[in-house]
Amino acid sequence: MRIDENPLFRKAICPWYDSEPACLVTIVFLEMVYIFGVFGLSVVRETPAFHRYVWLPAVLMVLSLGVVLSITARLIRRYHRRQKKR
Repeated sequence: MRIDENPLFRKAICPWYDSEPACLVTIVFLEMVYIFGVFGLSVVRETPAFHRYVWLPAVLMVLSLGVVLSITARLIRRYHRRQKKR
């Protein structure tokens, strides 16, 4: 169920997990996960015994980057929507 864009009596309440500070904390955490994946990828490439596990850091990197891009797009859309209302 979508929240009404133009409520009658008060501002729409944004859930805490979709607030700007929570989104920014999530982005910072996922950037650390991405860096962890980069380090893991370098370890996998250096150690011949770990070559078959190259998929794990690659998956971490792709998933964290995908979520970061999704949250960033949401924040940009929210910012532009606010600018239009002014």
